[in-house]
Amino acid sequence: MKPSDPRVVAAIVASALFMQNLDSSVVATALPSMARDLQADPVHLSVAITSYLVALCVFIPVSGWVADRFGARRVFMAAIIVFTGASACVGLSQGLPSLVAARVVQGIGGAMMVPVGRLLLLRRVTKEELLTAMTWLTMPGLLGPVLGPPVGGILTDAFSWRAVFWLNIPVGLLGLVLVWRFIPEVERQDPGPLDAKGLTLWGLALALMMAGLETLGRPIAPRWFAPIMLGLAVMTCIFAVRHSNSRARPAVDLSLLKLTAFGMSMGGGTLFRVGAAALPFLLPLKLQIIFGLSASSSGLITFATALGAFTMKPLVRPVLKRYGFRTTLAVNCVAAALLVAACALFTPAWPLALIFAVLAIGGTTRALQFTALATLSYADVPQEKLAPATAMSGTLQQLGQALGVVLGSLGLEVAMLLTGHGAPGPQEFSIAFVIAGLVALSSLPSTLRLPPDAGQRISGHRLR
Repeated sequence: MKPSDPRVVAAIVASALFMQNLDSSVVATALPSMARDLQADPVHLSVAITSYLVALCVFIPVSGWVADRFGARRVFMAAIIVFTGASACVGLSQGLPSLVAARVVQGIGGAMMVPVGRLLLLRRVTKEELLTAMTWLTMPGLLGPVLGPPVGGILTDAFSWRAVFWLNIPVGLLGLVLVWRFIPEVERQDPGPLDAKGLTLWGLALALMMAGLETLGRPIAPRWFAPIMLGLAVMTCIFAVRHSNSRARPAVDLSLLKLTAFGMSMGGGTLFRVGAAALPFLLPLKLQIIFGLSASSSGLITFATALGAFTMKPLVRPVLKRYGFRTTLAVNCVAAALLVAACALFTPAWPLALIFAVLAIGGTTRALQFTALATLSYADVPQEKLAPATAMSGTLQQLGQALGVVLGSLGLEVAMLLTGHGAPGPQEFSIAFVIAGLVALSSLPSTLRLPPDAGQRISGHRLR
């Protein structure tokens, strides 16, 4: 295969996805151990996850402009260096402030790493090759969540939670060498002048929103803090929308949402991601707090979720070709949402093999939904709009993950308020899982509004 072969590029770019996915799944598994070491509440320590994801959301919008201005390959390599160095700093953190600061820097590196890597790939493929390219991209990237829970648990129990972040160092160095050796630079596009005002407004709106949601109903800030932050976020978002609509080349191109497939993937797809992303946060906590399992044992069980996702990838193409995007996304949305809510039924009396099976099936449905959404989102995006499209897609994907963590944490807080308990127990976790399932299911109406022939050129599906 030639070095510029899209499959080679996809596999190498997937090393960045591997690091990011490994990092996300490892943190959830190591959270109780991190909380003990740093003397923090494990529920409140979700800020270690959301601070990273907020940094991603704030800086991803500028990734497309930076890639076009300085060259996608060069920016991709610099982002890997920043991400890897910040991972080492997270492992050296001695308190919550230094941990959060290192996670923010790590998020800045990730903001440039994944969307710019995806842009390197998308500028090399035709619409007919898109499904194959996205499958090659996401399959190696799934090794991160497959290996994350068991590796994170084993390293946490055998050494320390810090070791799970140092694992990114050899992976990052390997990815850097592969990019330098095998990926040539793509032709640069003229990004126009930097929309600094738009980037500032959108970044501020996202940061204010996450600050408000992260502190809502929690005793970690004054009661007035969360409502004021959320109110400021809404006001800033209004100004950001007005600014974007008045610019010829805005930092966030809202006109992309008028494209049917892209708009649905960004709208309904984000709702689904929020509900699904609550599960990786809630599940390790439930297995360790309620079941009394160690980090390594809970990691081996949650391994089922990612294993099911990995086995689904070869089936994506035949399923989409047989049923098309609209039917597949609608039916699978219901199944995936029910399987998220089914985690509410888990009790220590359940056989671990049965829990493993339910999680594996759930992972299969979510993998199908994520891959179909990721592929469909670029079905009607013109070549000259790929940079802003990948930036917006990356922002909303990471925002969905951040909101999923907030949803899981907030769901536990709401459940404790309803039950009057001072700490999360079986009932509280059940309520939180049901809430997550309902949020995932709320993406169904937007899916049903897709035309029957949506993405037909990519899937190869023919209407009868």
